[in-house]
Amino acid sequence: MSEAANNQAPATLAELRVQIDAIDGELLTLLNRRAKVAEQVGEIKRREGSPFFRPDRVAQVIEKIQTANKGPLKDVHVAAVWREIMSACLALEAPQRVAVLGPAGTFCEQAAIEFFGSAANLIYCANFDEVFHATAAGTAQFGVVGMENSTEGVIARSLDLFLRSPVHVIGEVSLLVRHNLLRQENSLEDIEVVLAHPQALAQCQNWLSQHLPNAERRAVSSNAEGARLAVAHPTWAALASDRAAAQFGLHIVAHAIQDDAYNRTRFAVICLPQTLDTPPPSGKDCTSLVVSVTNRPGAVHDLLVPLKNNGVSMTRFESRPARTGQWEYYFYIDLDGHPSQPHVAKALQELRSLCAFYKVLGTYPVSA
Repeated sequence: MSEAANNQAPATLAELRVQIDAIDGELLTLLNRRAKVAEQVGEIKRREGSPFFRPDRVAQVIEKIQTANKGPLKDVHVAAVWREIMSACLALEAPQRVAVLGPAGTFCEQAAIEFFGSAANLIYCANFDEVFHATAAGTAQFGVVGMENSTEGVIARSLDLFLRSPVHVIGEVSLLVRHNLLRQENSLEDIEVVLAHPQALAQCQNWLSQHLPNAERRAVSSNAEGARLAVAHPTWAALASDRAAAQFGLHIVAHAIQDDAYNRTRFAVICLPQTLDTPPPSGKDCTSLVVSVTNRPGAVHDLLVPLKNNGVSMTRFESRPARTGQWEYYFYIDLDGHPSQPHVAKALQELRSLCAFYKVLGTYPVSA
């Protein structure tokens, strides 16, 4: 290398910004080229009647891009960028209607954006009953509902709704949930009511007991709904997300007050089978089902035998009353694996023969 090159002065901030502006222009040109190809793909899918949204295809593209990534961008950020690119391109092919718990600012909304990207057309529902109904009726092509929390366990209403709904699960999102105390005033003084979804109130009960022992804890349909109500009442506060604080213009009086620092909620992505069939095996899949057995000694034990004999791991087992008045129960089970795997298929076949009621809720890739 020449002495002149060695002595070359580093680029100034202004020069670097010029470089970035030029690169941005190149990126925009390439993104629009990609979008035009995506529009052609959409036309072919429309003629063939094939699904526009394929989560397995999204996962394949992101994995391929991450494998090719040599830095300095981190893989997780590369994945986020490409998910948004694919979401924007998909919106040109056919915007995806996704039902979520509203209003804007819920963790359910956040889970939907993580799965579909921000270009999805979100339909806000008052409760999970409406999310299931909108998805089953075709008002929305997909829905996102809470399934399980790492602190408070299963979300019982969702399990009950799965029992008789025609929808199935095609994906999941595991979301780190941080509850913040939101209010008009940037102060903990004179708070009379704390509003949130019942699960959020339970997840923050220790903090609330210590810092706001005299405040009423009032359950509402969603955390974002609590934030919306807190806007109009100076002595009310809400437990909700950063997104809700920005959405409703509230102060974050206290950050991340959930009792468990690693509090997570599992959200299920649902749709009708005719909208999207069971995803192909990804190598790390979960199969969810609900079953019931006749009330006899050893019946529940017998359910586990096919799993043990075929080497299938059970990752969740929950019971819910059948509401028949006969002390009967439905059992919700998550299994590790995909029905295309012979040992899983054999276990399911044997399990089904033991059940009075048997329904596969869905098979889907496990969320990272």
